Amino acid sequence: MQRALRRLLYAAAIFLTLTPASVFAQNPWNGKVILQGFWWDYYNDNYPNAWHNYVSDLAPRLRDMGIDGVWIPPGIKNAGPNSNGYSPFDHYDLGDKYQKANLKTRAGTKDEYLRLVAVLHANGIDVIQDVVLNHVDNAGSSVGAGGQDPAAYDDGRTSKYKNFRYVSYASPATDESSTDYLARSGRWSKNWPDFYPNQFNNNYNTGDWDAVLFGPDISYESNAYGQSSNASYNPAQSSDYMRTGARNWMVWMKKQTGIDGVRLDAVKNFPYWVVQDVLYNAKYNASWANGGSEMFAVGEYVGGASELDAWINNVKFSNGGSEDLAGTFDFALRQSLKDMTASGGSYDLGSVPSKQQTNRYRTVPFVNNHDTFRPTKDASGNYTGWDSGNELGGGHIDPFDPRLAVAYAIAFAVDGSPQVFFEDLFNIGSTGKRYVHLPTSTTDLPVRDEIANIIWCHQKLNFKKGTYKVRAQAQDLLIIERGYKSGPENSYAIIAANDNWNTWQSANIQTDFGPNRQLHDYSGANGNDIWTDANSRATIWVPPCDGSNLRRGYSIWGPAGVSGGFAPSTRTTTQEWEMADDLGDSHLSSLQQGGKLPAGSTAPRTAGKIFAESGKGITLNLYPTNTSQSLTVSLHNTSGTSVQTVSGAGNLALAYTPSATGFYTVKVNNSSAANAAQSVFVKATYTAPRTASTSSYPARAASGGGKTEGGDSGDPLVAAAVAPEKTGLNNSYPNPFNPSTTVGFSLRQAAQVKVIVYNSIGQVVATLQDGALPAGIYSRTFNAASLPSGLYFVRMQTPETSQTQKVMLVK
Repeated sequence: MQRALRRLLYAAAIFLTLTPASVFAQNPWNGKVILQGFWWDYYNDNYPNAWHNYVSDLAPRLRDMGIDGVWIPPGIKNAGPNSNGYSPFDHYDLGDKYQKANLKTRAGTKDEYLRLVAVLHANGIDVIQDVVLNHVDNAGSSVGAGGQDPAAYDDGRTSKYKNFRYVSYASPATDESSTDYLARSGRWSKNWPDFYPNQFNNNYNTGDWDAVLFGPDISYESNAYGQSSNASYNPAQSSDYMRTGARNWMVWMKKQTGIDGVRLDAVKNFPYWVVQDVLYNAKYNASWANGGSEMFAVGEYVGGASELDAWINNVKFSNGGSEDLAGTFDFALRQSLKDMTASGGSYDLGSVPSKQQTNRYRTVPFVNNHDTFRPTKDASGNYTGWDSGNELGGGHIDPFDPRLAVAYAIAFAVDGSPQVFFEDLFNIGSTGKRYVHLPTSTTDLPVRDEIANIIWCHQKLNFKKGTYKVRAQAQDLLIIERGYKSGPENSYAIIAANDNWNTWQSANIQTDFGPNRQLHDYSGANGNDIWTDANSRATIWVPPCDGSNLRRGYSIWGPAGVSGGFAPSTRTTTQEWEMADDLGDSHLSSLQQGGKLPAGSTAPRTAGKIFAESGKGITLNLYPTNTSQSLTVSLHNTSGTSVQTVSGAGNLALAYTPSATGFYTVKVNNSSAANAAQSVFVKATYTAPRTASTSSYPARAASGGGKTEGGDSGDPLVAAAVAPEKTGLNNSYPNPFNPSTTVGFSLRQAAQVKVIVYNSIGQVVATLQDGALPAGIYSRTFNAASLPSGLYFVRMQTPETSQTQKVMLVK
């Protein structure tokens, strides 16, 4: 009888009931589904150094799948766009400053970043920003000039490169020399005493907090401050300099971007009292941008259950605190899921609940992330093996493992906000289209149906509304009920897991659904509904992992009658620009945003851009620091035409309803040339479209003009009608050379291009190209007849990318 029933159940096709959906309460704030919206070496040829645009275009698909939040990679300037973002150089550069010979980060420009936040909000999705606060990296100009302080204590790794100076509106880069670099006055400059070792904390690599792993390691102690020995911009520092800097930056970041939460990288490697400080202020001291008590915050702490619980408590009670401000990724639970998938069915599945961390108030269960998952790949991005030496937390779980869905069913059933890894939800490991797919294409970027189904069940059955109850535990069986807690329903869902390869598992369990309730398996593994008996008990069946059923190793039961998709409400976005001389950048290759209003001038300055939907209102609020002077705030369309202007003294408000979707530029100027200089704040509240179509709305249009210096006429060697496959430098020839060499470069599309030659100490010795060019292949001659023998660096720079090539002059 049971065998016949099993055959009937797993052979039956899935039919969702057509009766109206029941009205259920939403999952609570600490039970949301978070997608990691990138993989370790994220890149797509259709979005070169523009990952923000990629995720913007993916957003409607994520909305339709029920994703609550997207964890995005670090969006701050690193040494170059080739970096994944975890080697931060300038926290205040979101892809708007021209430094390190680049405008963009790997993820894009600041305008694209702010658009991403607004588009995700329009789709009802939160934005979780990855934040790196334990170290900075790559001190010096684009060629390293000025980064080294000879007086610095040596940490045995970074060769005393501990001068961090940043461009700003008042101090744009003029060249890549040490003199220019050390005079840059951008916000949150750093000196060698701000890092381990220093005169008060003369230690390094003695523990987690002072471990020099990636770059100079920040010393957050109150006495870790002091001046550089060789920088010309060298303001005095005071007690708690780095901690104050981290706090101020976090508040600025929250206001500037409108992000909803944070993922904190490597929290084991800096003090928990710094975590408490920055999170408390982001939640409660960010004015209108306060995240509040429910702001998402999770720390990456690789450790066992007791270590995770201890870190949460350390953060909670630091600085006199009493609130659980942050959760952790549940690495303890994840290790058991890794062991289960690796055991081939011999793992004791019933033991999984005992492996979880105890403090689960803000916990994040997960199966994979970019730190545990490092495949080796072929040229098309398909898996060829595993870089296990760089995998943390027990290593990867293969997305093609037949027990992947078992792991996800459990991770979604237990307490917390489950995190879904990009490569688990989307198959980019076997399609040959990792780098060439369009995120809008369900063919090029296919979804793993089982993971999508588990997300749907979690959201529609409101797993986290109910109390977590383990109903059955056995070698090959685990059944968890999200049971009675509150509300009109007696229960919400039953999630059952089976890691046996070819044998169905079942158990008769007590439920909170009440007597004689009809239950449906929303996984589709069981084709027929069941009913609880008079004592509220039911027999739950779970398919094996061998693929003989529609589902591998899980079933999910809930009240019959639930159906439909997802339609979260569109949300507005608010972002605030601070216009000050130590922020932004006035360089022609930058976004040219920021800077305080100058004295004696009515020339407008750009605060920033917003991406607004036609017919949805825009509100601008201007907050001057000097309320007695008359100022003007204006909004401009993509043609540069002012569409709305407001002038006056004190706080100003501008309202406008756009007639076209697209970017709108916010500008501010003095109404009178008699005004004194002042900093201002501009806040924009607006609604982006749900569908961004980023290729149709470029954030930065290519500008014309320009001139060629020290080179050829500018005509391409190959007609632009056949564009090269990529932008970059070609091999210079001859090399070594005397006295001249031909520098070749290619443009995939029209762009502003600079080709500059530097000597070994970062001084510009020749400008071979500086201006706009159409797509094509070009050459320029570098004549070094007047220069000494030695190594020279050819740097090609466009708004999209930069490359450096070494050439040797031998006389």
